[in-house]
Amino acid sequence: MSIAIAIDGPAGAGKSTISKAAAKQLGFIYIDTGALYRTVGLAATRRGVEPSEGKELDDMLSSISVELTFNEKGEQVVLLDGEDVSGSIRTPEASMMASKISAVPAVRAYLLDLQRDMAKTNNVIMDGRDIGTVVLPNAEIKIFLTAAPEARAERRYKELIEKGMDVKYEDVLDDVKTRDYNDMNRDIAPLKQADDAVLADTTELDLQGSIDLIVSIIKERS
Repeated sequence: MSIAIAIDGPAGAGKSTISKAAAKQLGFIYIDTGALYRTVGLAATRRGVEPSEGKELDDMLSSISVELTFNEKGEQVVLLDGEDVSGSIRTPEASMMASKISAVPAVRAYLLDLQRDMAKTNNVIMDGRDIGTVVLPNAEIKIFLTAAPEARAERRYKELIEKGMDVKYEDVLDDVKTRDYNDMNRDIAPLKQADDAVLADTTELDLQGSIDLIVSIIKERS
């Protein structure tokens, strides 16, 4: 029988990095659902489709192919119509588009079955905004991973600088706060802590400390 672990939280909380490391340590498959929304957002941007309900968006969803695969190192690779877009979806612009497009019911419905099918057949750690509340409401373990907006913005800023991107901390902080507001106030599946989720605040923790915290929570409840 497969085990599903749902990790939700706001933008920049380190869900992807921490969940990936925890999955590797525990021998689970890591599924980054945010990458799926970013990929749909990238498809919309490339095609000039607005992130709102409408025939253009419906037509796009019926024509694109979004897949999650794994390379020889066991790392997640995201494919859009067969193209590896794992790097292209990690820009601030892609983040904002993902936030907007994830509020569209048609997009959420498009990706819901894909996410659930993965959890049915594998031991998974799945992270996102509404995994424990909507996607996997019956997940065996639910965690709400968060940190102060300033801490999340600082981490994201350093990450982007290391990648050689020309960004300002103030702009990254504004992006984090805007995404928080959008994600928490959207009509469909807003970001919130599930009633039965464990709160994990990593504001004062470094990366390894955050990973250790998540792994300990999972082991305690497994």
